Parts: sequence; C-alpha cells; structure tokens
Amino acid sequence: MSLESERFLEPVFREFYKEKEVILEERRMRTDNSPIGKMVEVFLDKAFTTHPYRRPVIGSPEDLQNASRSDVEAFFKAYYGPSNLTIAIVGDVNPVEVKRLANLYFGQYVAQSKPPKITAVEPPQKEERSLTLELQSQPWYLEGYHRPAMNHPDDNIYDLLASILSDGRTSRLYKALVEQKQVALAAEGSNGFPGDKYPNLMLFYGLTAPGHTVEEVANALRQEIDRLKTEPVSAMELDRVKTQARAALLRSLDSNDGMASLLAEYEVKTGTWRNLFKELDAIAAITPADLQRVAKATFVPENRTVGKLLSAQAPKS
Repeated sequence: MSLESERFLEPVFREFYKEKEVILEERRMRTDNSPIGKMVEVFLDKAFTTHPYRRPVIGSPEDLQNASRSDVEAFFKAYYGPSNLTIAIVGDVNPVEVKRLANLYFGQYVAQSKPPKITAVEPPQKEERSLTLELQSQPWYLEGYHRPAMNHPDDNIYDLLASILSDGRTSRLYKALVEQKQVALAAEGSNGFPGDKYPNLMLFYGLTAPGHTVEEVANALRQEIDRLKTEPVSAMELDRVKTQARAALLRSLDSNDGMASLLAEYEVKTGTWRNLFKELDAIAAITPADLQRVAKATFVPENRTVGKLLSAQAPKS
C-alpha cells in the first residue's frame, strides 16, 4: 500500500526522455517498418470516423516527438486521480486490515473532479468502406464489422461467433481457407478491436498464400461469414465453443492476479464487478437462434470495412 500509493501521490517522471525514445522505437518496429502494422493503422482510420478508436494507441510520430514532460504531468493530474482509480485486491487478506491500510495510505490522495469523459459516439455505418495499400509485403486481406461494447447484452454472443469463425485450428476460417481451399497461410480474427469499453470491431484477416489473390481470400472468408446467417450452428459445434469459453474464463479466475484483473475490468467497463460472476450463466443460455440473429444484424455490407494490402513492386537498384 505504501509503495503503490506513493506512485500516485508523488510521481517522479525522471525517465521521461529515455522512455520517449523507447516508445518511438517501438512505433518504428511495430508500425512504421511493418506493412501490416501500417495497414491496421489506416484501416482503423477508415472504419471509424468519429470515435477515438480511429487513432493509434501508441500515438503518431509527431505527437510522440512533440510531447513534453509538462504534457505528461498535466495528463497524469487530469486522469490519475481518485475519482478515476479502481483497485481490486484478491487473496488471503483481512478486509478490515485492507480498508485500514487503504485509508492510511490512499486517504492522503486529494479528491479532484472526474476527468472528462469520451462523449464522441461513432455513428452507424451506412455503406461499405474500403481501402487499398501497396507495400513490399505478402498480400493481406482484412474485413471488419462494427459491434457494440462489452457491456451490451449480446457481448457473449459476439464472443462465440468469433470463436466459431477464428479461434485456432478448429475454427471455420482456418479449416476452410488454410486447410481445404489453401488460399491463405493464416486466417484469424480479433473480437473487440481495438478495445471493448466502447463500440468496436470484429476484425477478420487472412495472409494470402503464394499463387492466390486477396479476392480469393475475401470470397472464401465471406462464404464462411454468410453461412452463420443462413445455417444454424450445430449443437455439437455450439457446445464446443461454449466449453472453450467457460474453460478460458475459469482459467483466468484460477490465479489471484487473473481474478484481480478481471474484477477491475468488469467494474470499470460494465459498471460492477458482480457481472463477472454472471458470465457462465450467460454463456450457457446462448442458442443457435441467438447466434444467427446477431450474425444477420452484424454481417451486412453496409456495416463492413474492407482492407487490401497488396504487394508493391520492389524498387530497382
């Protein structure tokens, strides 16, 4: 409690300039020198028109270069106050002693007004958006659909849809695109991208196999997505992904660290940590009709953003 409270009460940003270079190098490695990193950045800027999710988490090179130590201190003062702080403590502890220590150390934290909330709301997408980049890279295909935030009643349904389509080698995309049609070297997805506190994306992507095109990947991927709208998921497949979801949740709760992280996350994102312990029942209650309903509402052309990363000609020496 003493050490943790001191980080908030008396922060020292002595390593600001050193860490600034570390972050700039991280951006160069993951984005500026990575074709798919560049693609994801422009893809988000195309998929979102209003919400801050359109901006890269790491920031632009200009922002990073121009950020000063006083900027960091001002940001810390605005956002790292008691009104914006959630603490989860898990383990063999005495609650009375925990509260005593919290009052002793964090009680010194001067109250301040809540930081400004994000008020920007991403408007419904009305037509398909697309972009194409040509870089020195193996071709990639990306396809994203807007979906609601984590606190939406259908959140677990989206999780199961993502699992059916893109969770590992038993998923439909891997089996169809990689094993059967062999048009892709990899076919995966990311649900809740780039974050899930606010409405976000279900993102699917494929790395094109040699001798095949992004159009082939797009057609094969679309077929699997459309199947979810026209064919009810079998009881066997639904039971498999439910079992996987339950197992993943229980594994996360198997350690103090995992439980503390989830308790804090659910408190901040859904309004109460108690929602965490409703997840198993929510997963069990999902039916094939639920999956089909959400698939029909989500996987429509006007809700889709498409990205194509094509191979550029190498410059002649």
